[in-house]
Order: sequence, then structure tokens, then C-alpha cells
Amino acid sequence: MFVHLHNHTHYSLLDGLTKIDELVSRAKEEGSNAVAITDHGVLYGAIEFYQKCKKAGVKPIIGYEAYVAPASRHDKNTRADGRSYHLILLAKNETGYKNLIKLVSLAHLEGFYYKPRIDWELLTQYHEGLIALSACLGGEISQHILNGEGEKAKKRIKEYSELFGPDNYYLEIMDHPELEGQEKVNKQLIAFSKALGVPLVATNDVHYFRPEDAEAQDILLCLQNKKKIDDMDRLRMIGHGDYSMRPAVEMERAFAQVPEAIANTVKIAEMCNLNIPLGEIQLPFFEVPEGYDGNSYLRFLCEKGLEKKYGLIKSGESYVLKEGSFLPGDLSLEKILERLNYELSIVAQMGWSAYFLIVADFVNWAKDNKIVVGPGRGSAAGSLICYLTGITNLDPLRYDLLFERFLNLDRISMPDIDMDFADARRGDVLDYVGRKYGHDHVAQIITFGTMAARAAVRDVGRVLGAPYDYCDKISKSIPMFTSLKKALAEVPELKEMYQNEPEAKRILDYAQRLEGVARHSSTHACGVLITPKPLTEYVPIQYASSADKSIISQYSLHPVEDLGLLKMDFLGLKNLTIIESALRIIKKTRGLEIDIDKLPLNDESTYRLFQQGETTGVFQFESSGMKRYLRELKPTEFEDIIAMVALYRPGPMEWIPDYISGKHGEKKVSYLHPKLEPILARTYGVAIYQEQVMQISRALAGFTPSEADILRKAMGKKIPALLAEQKEKFIDGCVKNGIYKELAEKVFSFIEPFAGYGFNRSHAACYAMIGYQTAYLKAHWPVEFMAALLTSDQHDSDRVAIEIEECRSMGIKVMPPDINESFDSFTVVTAGTKENRTAGANEKVDTIRFGLNAIKNVGEHIVEVIIAERKERGPYKDIFDLLERVNDKDLNKKSLESLIKSGSLDSFGELGFLLSNLERLLLFNKENSKQQESRQASLFAAAPQFINLSRPQLLPAEPIASIDRLSWEKELLGLYISDNPLSMFTQYLSGFSLPLSRLKNHRRDDYLVVAGVITSLKKIITRKGESMLFAKIEDQSGSVELLVFPSLLKITSSLWRDGGLIIARGRLSEKDSDLKILVDQAGSLSPASPQSSIDEFKRTLLASKIENHWRPKNNGDWNKSQSPSFSATPLSPRRANIEIEPALRLVFKQAPDAAQQAVLKELLASYPGDNPVYFRVPDGKKDNILKISATVDNSEKLRGELRATCGSFVQVVEPERA
Repeated sequence: MFVHLHNHTHYSLLDGLTKIDELVSRAKEEGSNAVAITDHGVLYGAIEFYQKCKKAGVKPIIGYEAYVAPASRHDKNTRADGRSYHLILLAKNETGYKNLIKLVSLAHLEGFYYKPRIDWELLTQYHEGLIALSACLGGEISQHILNGEGEKAKKRIKEYSELFGPDNYYLEIMDHPELEGQEKVNKQLIAFSKALGVPLVATNDVHYFRPEDAEAQDILLCLQNKKKIDDMDRLRMIGHGDYSMRPAVEMERAFAQVPEAIANTVKIAEMCNLNIPLGEIQLPFFEVPEGYDGNSYLRFLCEKGLEKKYGLIKSGESYVLKEGSFLPGDLSLEKILERLNYELSIVAQMGWSAYFLIVADFVNWAKDNKIVVGPGRGSAAGSLICYLTGITNLDPLRYDLLFERFLNLDRISMPDIDMDFADARRGDVLDYVGRKYGHDHVAQIITFGTMAARAAVRDVGRVLGAPYDYCDKISKSIPMFTSLKKALAEVPELKEMYQNEPEAKRILDYAQRLEGVARHSSTHACGVLITPKPLTEYVPIQYASSADKSIISQYSLHPVEDLGLLKMDFLGLKNLTIIESALRIIKKTRGLEIDIDKLPLNDESTYRLFQQGETTGVFQFESSGMKRYLRELKPTEFEDIIAMVALYRPGPMEWIPDYISGKHGEKKVSYLHPKLEPILARTYGVAIYQEQVMQISRALAGFTPSEADILRKAMGKKIPALLAEQKEKFIDGCVKNGIYKELAEKVFSFIEPFAGYGFNRSHAACYAMIGYQTAYLKAHWPVEFMAALLTSDQHDSDRVAIEIEECRSMGIKVMPPDINESFDSFTVVTAGTKENRTAGANEKVDTIRFGLNAIKNVGEHIVEVIIAERKERGPYKDIFDLLERVNDKDLNKKSLESLIKSGSLDSFGELGFLLSNLERLLLFNKENSKQQESRQASLFAAAPQFINLSRPQLLPAEPIASIDRLSWEKELLGLYISDNPLSMFTQYLSGFSLPLSRLKNHRRDDYLVVAGVITSLKKIITRKGESMLFAKIEDQSGSVELLVFPSLLKITSSLWRDGGLIIARGRLSEKDSDLKILVDQAGSLSPASPQSSIDEFKRTLLASKIENHWRPKNNGDWNKSQSPSFSATPLSPRRANIEIEPALRLVFKQAPDAAQQAVLKELLASYPGDNPVYFRVPDGKKDNILKISATVDNSEKLRGELRATCGSFVQVVEPERA
């Protein structure tokens, strides 16, 4: 019998390859009753390992391979201080486990220097309950032996043995004869064991699962050290031993001369008996006022909420409405109190009152500190307790939200209340929680990035030295979120590469082995851990990174939850920051304080914005598809907004037309049973929400709330056995309630597909509220809202471009930065901006300026200095006033030059004039700074009339060309602001190119010409492996996306570059009201010779014949004959409306006779649709292109039938596809 005690899993990041499932399953296969985990410096996988071992019936031995500093863990001065010795530590019991946690944590928090190090001081303090092994050749004893320091090794063995105690310290020997020094160390360790009576133990330092994984693990090491496989100067284990999980029989054979080393592995395993309690809830202590317990204090807070939310105050044992208050809708006092008492009783029975108190405390602290908090998230909005205590902001009674969807007596796990905060203020909430419970009780949670299929291919290819383009080709042939195994089975191109290309096979084989391996650690986006005792009583901790000193747990989300610890989700939501920013700007510019939680939900202007689909920047409603549906739906009430949040997702989308038809009375809604009507009436017979499924089961089958929630889960998870059980139960319940079995089956069949993708109504209502709030702000304070929106996206030039375009469509001017009007971020400009005054009551506010922080090369510090000085002493009068008042080292050549080039100093002089005098200005600023530092007055300080004499004379200069100004704007601000480079071509393009703002008026044009500057490019690979391009262009009036197909891209590839000026001809395509141009010709525009470049493009158009855009592959000899008798319109080559897709194009070998025409007519008539039809018919030496009057559904089925029926006389041209 042998037990592996030294094993590295993939949680030894980019070092170990073995996954925990493999480690455990191999131990079980070998008949071993135990196995250990000993990752380098961390306990990342400890709980997962513990759980999987327990499930498999294998004893888990928790340990880790520590790094021990030669002297003190606090020594961090020289490279030599970074040296460390390895030491294996295994937990015998709970005491040892807790000491492991403390050692690992302190190694990261105090001892990290290249590696997380402990020292002798910490070992002395935290050795109890631990077994130590002397480790590999990197261990202290081995190193002394290799260095010829026998006596020192002997001394340290005695000290380790004395520290850990009898049978708790072992000399570790390994069978790696290929590894230089291993035999020497083994021999000496065996001798020391005999001489000192310190036991031996055999291990294999496992780093991978099977011997054939050695090369894959070698690739991991290359990734860790940023090396290639062929590099000689790198760490490698391959060729220096077998570090796989070797079979017990092999290990026993290798150590036949020292059988006690094998026997001691079993002995150690028998000594390790750790039990980690799982699932025992451990909430932090929440202090309540004297005279209360958790339950009574929660009721007290709810009673305060009754007054705040409903105007209900306690009067004796009952409640009365305050004067002037009224209950909304159909709510009654009885209904409110019944629901409250029910919820409080459930919470009390389950023991969760402290949980609600903890959440309510930090949420209300955030609100009190002007941090915008989301109205709720997930099913928690179904709780009246949450509403009354301020956790959520939606009345569950008013919106018919179910408490049981959130919490019921059958739920085993802790309630899950996730909260959204303005992302810019999330850190403030975390800091408050840290102060409230103690910073040593609060941590964020670790998460691990694993190698996905595409990334694994790229990583492996890079290490193997394969060309980037080749790896990219393989990678892009793998569908997103698809495993390599599945992709190889389902993607023909990938399968072909794998079978026919040895290099591709090699890359993919290694990538499959690395797929799913942990690659790096990071901080979970929202998870926060709060513990009743200090963190290290429960979890190991570390810093988030070398640059981020926030504390994170080494256990990820699920282990934390499985330990019964309180995990909260503090989500930072950008849209809440936009709201917070907009409210701040409104207060600053208008002097108005808006309470975002008290907006009227029947505002006509807001619904008009939704009805017109003008929802750019509106949370959850920005996509072109959503805008199209909004224009069709024309929402008139908040219920419509909730429904669209729930419906606009894959699956439920197909029911949007039904919902729209129902709202407009275009279809009659019928119900299988009268009891369904009150449940489905508000959604026009469409079961949108999971809660509706629960309500149906209760109304028809008599399910309890808990049973209804079980049915919801069963339908959502689609587990056949569970679903069959629930179906039987549902039908039996219906029958007991007097509903025929056949009808019950129909009802179940009706709700089953909806339940599979039904949305959580509580969550939809919460996110609909944020959507409504952003829409309300946009409708009533458009300039302030757009400034907030631009600020939130100021580091994303693509988004900023979209939002500036939206501003222009709204009549809002977006201007370059200005030294006297811009603040740090996008600034709303009013008449009082320079003097920090609010806008006048009737003042028209329609201008936003770029913030100074948006300028490249101008740092945040100098921006703060410039703005602070301006606030204190007023606007800057001229360039010298600026340079005299701002004396800071960061106002240097680079920052001043960027301020000038960005247009920020235009009010002080022409750009060329300021730039040519830059050196004089900098010298003046430098001399002025020196004078101020030495506190010496200028010679003329006492004579103000001569003040300008101390300023340098600035020299005249030629104005800067417009194109240079624009190129600097693009460089420093990320896009063109003051003008568009195309403006210089206006007179040349007039009458030839169509302004982009007028595209929507030319939907019926066959072909059109456009011109613009390229602002973004996106290249994709088609299924045929060819490149095609999506290029966005802008002119002075708007923007449009161009689609450049592979055939054109091949001959025009040099034209397509960011910032390039392009002219193109193409056909207009429209989908979801989103216009695009399918390009068939393109050329470049030259600022140096505008007319010549346009003339050259015109010559290109004349040379290209549109009728040659498509031809049959086999162009036979066509006989001249009569044209077909279809009703058709001849098209000239210059105006032929040849659809790239989806027009149906038919090429006749010769003019069809009457019989052939009849067959063709009948076939086309049987496929009605919207796609035009074109015939190419030979007529002597030329071909005629005819567009027939009929339109068809150009489907694969139609084209197939045409080939089968008419293939003898006509050829069907396949549409060109991306």
C-alpha cells in the first residue's frame, strides 16, 4: 500500500497540470485509502479537494508546499533575500488545518518577496497539528547536502524534528535518477535517518497525471516563464524524471531497499484525520439595540418602513393611515399586514433575521451617503421585508412579486440578496462594511481564469513557435464557448485540419490537455466575504495583486458558500454611476435636487422616448433590435417596460410579436381555463415570467408556495425524471380540484416551454426601473444625462463616437475641451460655467465640452491643479495668466503642447501661433515658477502698468492647416470634434456623394455613393476562411457601417485603415432600422489632390460593369432567342440593382420557351416573399438583365427545387454570404 503525499494540482498555477478529479479518481483506482494535496504556496483547491475526496470515499489530506525564508520573512532588500527553501506541511487535524491557513495567509501578507514565504518564527508559532516533510531538492536539508554542508543539514534535521515532535517530521526521498543530485541526496537522507532516528517517506512530487502529460506540463512551465519550447535557458522538468501519479506497485519497486519509506506514507495518512464542517451557517454578529433580539428588531424596522412607504402608523395593536396618506391601487391594510407577518414568520423560523439586518444596514448607509443603489436585483425584490427596510425599492404587492420565489421553508441554502451600487462608489460601501465588522473580518473573493479552448490553442501555438496567423486560423475555427472535443466533432474545417495537418494536430492535442486548467487568479467582480471571527479562522487570504493591496480569500465562491460563510454580492453597475453623475450635474448646472427613487412612473415624455426607440444610453434598451420592438410596441405603462426586459432574450424573443399584438388588440386572447385569465391577462396570454408558472400551479393544482417553486426549478433545469414527477403531481392536483385530466395535461404542455426560459419577474421589474430612470433623465435633462453618459465611457472611443452622434441627433453640440469651461470630465456648458454659477431659469442649455482628463498626455494631477486654481481665482485671462498662476512640474512641454493641440487654449490665440511660441512660453513659466519659489517679486511687480514688460514677446506665425488640427484632435481626444476631415472635399463631392444623414431617404435607390473618414474597423473570418470587413465611416452629418466582402477586400485591402478617407459605392441594406452599405467599389480620397482622387474613383466606376458582378461558373454558348414573357423591367448597367443578398438570380443558358416559362412561373409563385428576382438572358453578343415584377422567398428550399425542376435550362446563383 502506498499513499501519494506530495501532489501539485493545476492550482499550482502554470506549474501543476493535474486536475483534482484526476488526482482523486487515480487514488481510488489504485485502491489507496488516502491522497494529499500540496500546491505551491497556496490552499486554493483545498475545499474542492476535500469535498471530492469525501464523495469518492478517499481520505483527504490537506497540505501545501511552503516556501521558507533562510532568515526572516521580513528581509526583502536583495535578490538573495528572495531565496527560499521548500517544505511540505500536512494537516493532521483541525488545529493543523487552522495553522496551515494562518501560515499561508501570513506568507502572502507579510513574507511575499518573489514567493509567499514563511520563516522559522512562524513555524515555531504555528506548527501544532502539522506533519512536515523535508520536500524535494529545493528543501533546506537537500540544499545543505548538495552544498556539502553535512553538519548543517544534520543540525537542521534535529531542529525540525524537535519542533514538530516525534513521528511528525520526515525525510523525503524520491525516485528521479535522471535528476542531477537526487541520488546523492537520497543516499545521505537514508544515512541521516539511520543515524538520527528520523523516519523516511517516499513521494513523487507529482505535477501531472500520466507520464504522457510531461510535454503538456512542460508547455505550462513555458507559459509561466514566458519562454518557447525550444529555448535552452529555461526551467524544465521533462527529461529529469517522471513526475506523474505513478502506480503504487511502481513506487514500491523503486523503494524496495527502504520499504519503511513506503510504509510511512500509510502511517502518515492514518495520522491525518481532518474533518472540515460544511454547510453550518456562520453569520457575523449584528448588534441590535438593548431590549431587542434579531427578530424583534427586524419587525421594528419593518414597522418604520410601513410609515415611510405607506403612511401607516401603529395605533395600539393596529395601524392607521397618517393624515393625507392613501394606499396605492388595490392594496388594503389587511393585505399588507398579512404579507408582512407571513414573511417575518418564515424568516424567524429559518433564523435569517441577522442576514436581513446586515444587508439593510449597509444599503441604507450607502443611500444616506448619496450613493445610488439599484432598486433591487434578482428574486429579493419579491420580499416585502426588503422593501420596507430599504433593501429594495419596488413594492412587491403593487407589482405582484412572489416572496416564495425568493425564500421558502424548503430552501436549504442562505437567502441571496445581490445589490447593485454605482460602480464608482462600490469601494466606499466595502470600506464601510470593513469598518463595521472589522477589516480583518471582510474580504473580497478570489476567482480563477481557466484556459478556454481558443486561448489554449493560442497559448500552445505560441510556445511551440507556430506562426501567429496559423494559430489564429485554428483558434477562430472553434465556435465561442465550445470545448475542443465538441468542436473537433462538429466543425468540419477544424476536423480537416486536425486530420491532415500534423502541426495542427500537435497544437490541438496539447490544447485539449490544457483546456480547463487554471491559468491565473483574480478578484471576483462582486463577491464579498464577511466572517463572525477574523478571516483566518475560516479561510486563507492574500493580497489581490502586487499592485492592489485589498484582501481576498484564497477560497473561491462555491467553497466559501459551502463553508456556510456569508457571501454577499456587491455589484458595481455603470448605469447607476451614470444616474449619480447626472443627478450631480443637474444640481450643479440647474440648482435642482432630484430624488431618483421618487420619479413618477406615468411620465409622458419618458414613454414618448421609449415609443420612438430613442434609447441610446438607456439601460437594457440600447440594441437596434430592442429599439425596433419598442417602436412597434409603443409602451404606455411600466408593465410594458418590465415585459420587454424579460422578453428580449434568446428564446422568449419569439413571443414579442404576440405580446405586441395583444397590447394593440390585434389578436383575441383565449385561455385554456378561466383561472388562467387573472394570471396571464396583463401579459396578453403570454407566460413571460417564472412567477406566472408558480401562480398557475397554485391556482389550478393547489400547490403550496414551496411546491410551486420546486415545479419552477424542475422546469427550468429540464431534468427528465424530476419533470415527469412534477407533471404527475400537477395533473393529480388539477384533477382533485375538479379539472379534467386532459385539460390539465394541456395546461402543463402550455406552461412547460415558457417555464424553460421564463424570466424572474422580480429581476425584470428591478432592471426595468433602472431603464425607466435613465430614460426619464434623458427625456427631461438630455444635456446633463448625455454628459454623464459620455463621462462613463470616456475611455472607450467607439462608445464616445456613438454617443456624440446621438447628441448631434438630439441637437446637443459637443465641443473640444476649453481651459476655462471644461472640468475633469465631460462638462455641461452654461452662461455661468466660467464663474461656477447655475443656469438661468429660462436659459437654453445645449452644449457639452470634452473634459480636460480626456486629453492624452495631460495627467490627472495637472488637471486638478488647473481646475482648483480656476475655481479659487476665476477664469484665466490669457496664456500668460495661465502660466503665471499654474506653477506645477506637471505643466511641462508634453502637457502644454497637448493642451494647445487639443484646442483647449484656442481662446488665448490661434493654434499655430501658440505652438510656434511653445518654447518661449515654457521658459516664461519656468522663470515665473523660480521667482515664486524664491519669493522674490518681479522688478515690475510694484508697477502694474509695466507688468507686460516682464512677459516675452510672442512671434507671429502661420495658421495651422485644418487637416492638421483635426489629426491632432483624433490623436489626443480619440476622434474628430470641431470638424470632419471630409469637409475639405465638400465642394468636390457635391452632387456625386450622398451625405450620410440622408441615407434613410434613399432606401429605394439601387446604388449610391458615400464618402467619409474611417472611425473603426472590424475584420472577421468567413466560414470559407476568407477575410471580410466591417468599416464604420463618418462625415459631417452622420455615420454608417460599410460591409466589405472578401472579393473586394482582396483588391482594396490597402485602403482600409483607421482614420483613412474613403469613397465607396454600394447598396443600402436595412435590418432592425439599422442602415448598412454593402460595398462593391471603393477608393481613397487624398487631401493633397481632392479632385484627382474623386475623378480616379469615377473612372473606376465607369470601368466596372455591374452586370459582370455575377456570372455562372460554366459560361456555355448561349443561343440568341426571344426574351421571356414575364413582366420585367430592363436595367441599365449603371443602375442595375444587383442584390448581393438576398435577391434570387437566375442565369438562362438560352431564352426559355413558353413551356419552360410556365413551369418557372408556377414554381416562383409557390414561394411568395420579399426578395426581388433577376434574370440574365442572352441576347446575341450581349446579355439582358431583367428584374421581374414578382418577389419570392429566396430560401434554400426554393433554390433546390429550381435546380431539380429547371436545371436543364437555368442556373441558380448562390447569394454571397459573410
